[in-house]
Amino acid sequence: MHLARDLSLPAATVQNHTGNDARWRGVARLMTVLLLIPMLAACALPRGAAMQSEVLRGTQGEDSDYQVVEVSRAALSEINSWPRPAGAVRYSWVGTGASATTRLIRAGDQISLAIWDSQDTSLLTTFEQRFADMRDISVSTSGRIFVPYVGEITVSGMTAETARRDIQERMEAIVPDAQVQLTVTPGSGNTIDVVTGVASPGRVPLTEISPTILTVLAEAGGISPGLRNPLVRLQRAGVSYEIPAHRLFSEPAQDIQLRGGDRILVEQDSRNFVALGASGRQEVVYFEREEINALDALSTIGGLSSARADLRGVMVLREYAQSDVRAEGAYPRKPWVIFTFDLTNADGLFAAQRFLIQPNDVVLATESPVPAMQQVLSLFRIVRNTF
Repeated sequence: MHLARDLSLPAATVQNHTGNDARWRGVARLMTVLLLIPMLAACALPRGAAMQSEVLRGTQGEDSDYQVVEVSRAALSEINSWPRPAGAVRYSWVGTGASATTRLIRAGDQISLAIWDSQDTSLLTTFEQRFADMRDISVSTSGRIFVPYVGEITVSGMTAETARRDIQERMEAIVPDAQVQLTVTPGSGNTIDVVTGVASPGRVPLTEISPTILTVLAEAGGISPGLRNPLVRLQRAGVSYEIPAHRLFSEPAQDIQLRGGDRILVEQDSRNFVALGASGRQEVVYFEREEINALDALSTIGGLSSARADLRGVMVLREYAQSDVRAEGAYPRKPWVIFTFDLTNADGLFAAQRFLIQPNDVVLATESPVPAMQQVLSLFRIVRNTF
């Protein structure tokens, strides 16, 4: 009314202009909201993982290098029959059974002989000393030792008792009543080296009866307690054998007899998988035990994010060797396989419990689209209330 009075305009004209202005302001507000929503959504919606639809985009075509496998209890029988990826098999043991093996004389050992003879006319002894003491006779590279009045005798490959009897029999022609006593000091070829992963690394001489691997580990102070899921490695004659320590402890048949020249190394488990996406942690995760299933893996990384994760979109990404890929039979069809899990039903949960994670797998928890929509709606309300 003040406007009409000041400008000398009719009251109806002023009301008409006021209504038009209000309508134009409403239209401008709506257009501003529609323009700002996608801009704000694009700038203000940070995500820690892709959505399942984004990861699977382009993987279904015939020319794709990817195979998508929905993991269920029915599918597990085929999946478990596929070749295991590189690095999955980490042990091949030398053999089973611990037998009482007598240590054999080897080149480099030191032989000590004491030859007793009571005859007054002995060629080896005197009246005052009735035995001949010959110490530290080195076994040559050809496996022989020299004994006076007898000559060179091959002892390599014999037990100490066999070598003693052989020497005594050879001396009967010279000293009929001789009695031979023989002892062996192991050389470097008749020792065992315990290199790493124990409390007291070092060299262990072989006793008369070759010890088992658990006995040697115990003499070296036992496996270091800080090692993660330790692996026992035996190096013998240029070949390496491995076995998880827990199997060595729980299966007596694996406690093998050792030989001269063996080397023992105890190492922690270096296998790992990568955790990504809407999970408690995103990092490289090392195997804490020999086998880890999909549910174990999710638990290890702190579970799934309750606000972000898609329970129908948990994935395991795995690469197979090209030689393991086949068009038919119990083989993967493509070198890159994406295993998908639906953790919203019992079948998917039990299947995940029986699906084993392999070294170098990528465990991906995809993002649920629901939180993104909720954030967009929240942004819409914020912009609407601003105008």
